[in-house]
Amino acid sequence: MNQSPSLSVVDVDDAFRVSEDPETFLLELRGPTVFQVRGRDRGRARVVAGLLHGNEPSGFRAIHRMLQMSAPAREAPAVDTYLFVGAVEAARAQPPFSQRMLPGRRDLNRCFRPAFDDRDGRIAREALALLRAARVDAVVDLHNNTGRNPPYAIGTHVDGPRLHLCALFANRFVSSGLRLGSFMEAFDDLAPSLTIECGRSGDPAADAVAFAGLVRLWRLPELDPTFLDGQPISILTDPVRVCLRAGLELAFGEAPRPEAHLTLDASIDRHNFEILPAGTHLGWVRPDVAWPVQAADATGQDRAHDLFTVVGGNLLARRSIMPIMLTTNAQVACGDCLFYVVHPR
Repeated sequence: MNQSPSLSVVDVDDAFRVSEDPETFLLELRGPTVFQVRGRDRGRARVVAGLLHGNEPSGFRAIHRMLQMSAPAREAPAVDTYLFVGAVEAARAQPPFSQRMLPGRRDLNRCFRPAFDDRDGRIAREALALLRAARVDAVVDLHNNTGRNPPYAIGTHVDGPRLHLCALFANRFVSSGLRLGSFMEAFDDLAPSLTIECGRSGDPAADAVAFAGLVRLWRLPELDPTFLDGQPISILTDPVRVCLRAGLELAFGEAPRPEAHLTLDASIDRHNFEILPAGTHLGWVRPDVAWPVQAADATGQDRAHDLFTVVGGNLLARRSIMPIMLTTNAQVACGDCLFYVVHPR
């Protein structure tokens, strides 16, 4: 094992052993780690990331199972494969897999662009220096949602290879022009690169999605550039990122919470990937709040007043919308965003 100040690199060979229990394996890691696995074709490489958020374990569990499955009588992947496990310290915080990031630390999946001037930035910079130097032909970053969502992929644009990569894991594809400093964005100039949202954190079905898709990718000789034609994948475009306005407090409930500036419906995540008609009730706005949300599109324009309205203290959809990534976890919603609005194609 080689170790830089922030990143460990493990060259996996036939002598490599993996603990049977994933939490034991997590504790054995020195920190953020890249596992290098030699493929049948040494001329190309693929990158799979997991656990870039400490409370999203499906990718980590899939990587752990692949390392178990491939040792000691290793099933070599089709091409050289790099398995990156990111937010190790956050995942170890008690109880395990409960913290997106440690207090005082940045969201690692927002650190893959300059400036790399703190601990999480250095982890991102070292990972990119190693992984971008490989002859990459596909990149997948495995995540979970905290709300009820079906599996789906996110990419910067739609083409055959990206849809083929999506189809290994899911049948929904979100094409996004938003730029957040994510791992997926950092490879988009090199190869098809996707974020895969595998399902709800802690759901065994989400773990199964991550592992089954990783096995398919592990064995896949190459992506099909003609996959765009006639495949049953729902394509959604132009996400708008809806966030609580700065300085406001959020809660979830069946009725307005007096301590919260905005109370969202306690079961609002049932609406993920549904088309909600104009007038759909989303929550309650405290009387002293002039306006509760902002909604940035890919150009940075605030679309909130186009998408929502407040009538009699109720937050309503101003027009027909499709929300995704709705959660009922106030800490996650305030730390990242409330949800996204997408547009079916």
